[in-house]
Amino acid sequence: MASTPRGRGLARPAATGTPGTATRPRRPRPTTTASAVAVRGSHGSKRNRPTGFSRTALVTVSLLLAAVCGLLGAFGAGTASASVARVLPERVVVIGVPGLEWGDLDPERTPNLWRLVGEGGSASMSTRAVPPPDRGITCPVAGWLTVSAGQRAGAPGAGCALPRTPEATSDGGASVPGWDELSAFNATTAYRPVLGQLGRLAAGAGLKVAAVGPGAALAAADTSGKIAKYAANIEELGELSPYGLIVVEADDLARAWIGGGLTPDGVPVAMTAQTRREAVARADRVVGAVLDRLPPPHAAATPTSESTRPQEAGSGTTVLLGGLADTSAAPHLHVAIARGPSPGGGPYPRGYLTATSTRQDGLVANTDLTATAIDLLGLRAPNGVVGRAWQSQEPSGEPVAATVRRLADDDLASQVLREVRGPFFAVFVAVQILFYLLAAVAIRRGWGGSRALTAVQVVAVVSGAIAVSTFLAQLVPWWSLPAPMAAVIVTILGFACVIAGVAFAGPWRTHPLGPLTVVAAITSTALLADVMTGSVLQVNAVTGYEPVTGGRFYGFSNIAFAVYSAGTILALAGTAQWLISRGRRGLALAVCVAYGGLAVFADGWPAWGADFGGVPAFLVGVAVFVILLAGGRVSPVKLGLAGLAGVLLIGSIAVADWRRPADQRTHLGAFVQQVLDGEAWTVVGRKFGAMIGVTVGNWSLSLLTLVALAFLFLVLDRPSRWGASALGRAYALSPALRAGLIGALACALIGFLMNDSGIAIPAMALTVAVPLTLAASVRALALSPPSTPGRSSTPAASTAPPAP
Repeated sequence: MASTPRGRGLARPAATGTPGTATRPRRPRPTTTASAVAVRGSHGSKRNRPTGFSRTALVTVSLLLAAVCGLLGAFGAGTASASVARVLPERVVVIGVPGLEWGDLDPERTPNLWRLVGEGGSASMSTRAVPPPDRGITCPVAGWLTVSAGQRAGAPGAGCALPRTPEATSDGGASVPGWDELSAFNATTAYRPVLGQLGRLAAGAGLKVAAVGPGAALAAADTSGKIAKYAANIEELGELSPYGLIVVEADDLARAWIGGGLTPDGVPVAMTAQTRREAVARADRVVGAVLDRLPPPHAAATPTSESTRPQEAGSGTTVLLGGLADTSAAPHLHVAIARGPSPGGGPYPRGYLTATSTRQDGLVANTDLTATAIDLLGLRAPNGVVGRAWQSQEPSGEPVAATVRRLADDDLASQVLREVRGPFFAVFVAVQILFYLLAAVAIRRGWGGSRALTAVQVVAVVSGAIAVSTFLAQLVPWWSLPAPMAAVIVTILGFACVIAGVAFAGPWRTHPLGPLTVVAAITSTALLADVMTGSVLQVNAVTGYEPVTGGRFYGFSNIAFAVYSAGTILALAGTAQWLISRGRRGLALAVCVAYGGLAVFADGWPAWGADFGGVPAFLVGVAVFVILLAGGRVSPVKLGLAGLAGVLLIGSIAVADWRRPADQRTHLGAFVQQVLDGEAWTVVGRKFGAMIGVTVGNWSLSLLTLVALAFLFLVLDRPSRWGASALGRAYALSPALRAGLIGALACALIGFLMNDSGIAIPAMALTVAVPLTLAASVRALALSPPSTPGRSSTPAASTAPPAP
């Protein structure tokens, strides 16, 4: 006969009745149920019991208060910075080298680029723009137009072409051929860039603008496509002193790639290594010619009276160099270098660049190049310019070779990630589905006996730790190993096994929710700590950010949010069960409200998670969990109140972020500005389209979601050969699990509807929730006595005397 559970923190099953009846919510009985006692008050008076609506309001208000604690204090200390006089550079020179990668630099072959790295700040540049149809690369024309607009831009056509040579005008300037066609095409894209922003602002401030090369003309032209001064090369431009903005093209890589012929699919043929080295050397000579012709400081002409630029005494020339575009069939991270006076006034020191748009050391975006040039010219960027100025990190004393090697390694990580992400998810989904099938056989059919159940529990705990391990794997440079696919799988499994080892290492391993609580708590705290320290674990993770695509660089990605929210709610469920079993229900509710509010707040706080769509979903999930934990019932009205509270919370955070200076806002404040400008529906439409595309196009994650839900409700929640449903037994021993699981599922469902990652959110949330619930259910089966009818015994012999 199986013994009843004696472990601490476990609720004993009912003495009578079918195990698992806790799976069906019942109306609280006035004198016997724990939930009724909890809500009646110390005297048990029915008159003093709060109604469901007031309980929901109390929970919602408590969560809001916990979440917004410190909001006004953090932003209230002044949202606008005082205007400080600063010394501006005499001119800004933008040098575009489409296709230049950090792996191209060499001290012998590219001495001028090597010298720039040693004299200024460096970073990898994400050059995402509007790609050609069915391709993920940035063509040279799109890269130059993105610099022109300060927003992702593109060009019509299915392939990449070189920029067209500008046409001379009667006033001595030039015009870009086909400018109206380019403007009309970009007006139809999801980003709606305004071409000519950089040139218009500079010319409007009374600065002389010059362009060297056809691509540079695209970037320097005003909104009508005109350039005041155009030259085919830097020698033809003459003296540089009169100009405030000079844009130079070094297109040797682009010409070598596009001019090398096309494949049958219409894609340019890949350059040979020798061709690429020669093109890079020619581009380096162009850069050297520009650097040699720069005037010494204070050689600029005195600004004319009509100039509107708020310039102080000049302090030399700032050179901004960027890779701008791809010159291969696969997208890459490219070179970004800044030398000379920075927006802060002092020179860019040797070291790494960053920007508030990425918040990552050594990583900037192509739209940041436009914002940096505008800021250095002393001008104010319009709302359509989405980038942020390049900033310097602490000066670095490392050799130039070390800087180049580190940035080249970042690009290598991005390339390897693109190669392994697809196969990884294929393996991941296949293994998960296979495990669910084997676990179903063990539970439904009882094959393998208690040993099979033990194995299922161990594998389930490891499986529940896989999601957070995909981020922890970034602590190991797996991408640099000889077999990256095998390396990333082994690294992730290694971290998952370590976490599972912790989950089974202590006395909590005997409790149904012990391993679940440990894994979920590690998941929640690890991701929370990551966003608080810069989101470095999410960069180039197989479930994180891909810097090459430039979708997002900081805060919670949608997949990280799914993992974090599910882990947080389940960890709170385990903690609450432990406290409730010790008669501390009030403390359990307080802890859940406090940490749940902090978790929601951290998800939306601009300096940490900066997640817009996740906050309402997360707050609803936590509210549902707390309401059920307190003994209440969830209704549409309560869900609506919690959802409204989430919208108000993230709206308040976004408005507070918007009140900060424009160059300090995150995308939360930028969205408020888009609402004011009437552009919000464009953003919402783009996000909704992405959500539909991911859900429809990613069949593997859709299949995983369906299989996980089917396993949860058709296997765990139904009676099996072991007696009552495994999930029902887990609920009977640990009632808080039911509240946590329902809260996590509610969060995943609403997150699916509110985020552009679509089905990826419930798929990853279930990857955490279902295996850990399975582990708890299997442990509950082991702890509970079997309820199946035993084998009929042989009838006893009759003791009556024989009939006469």
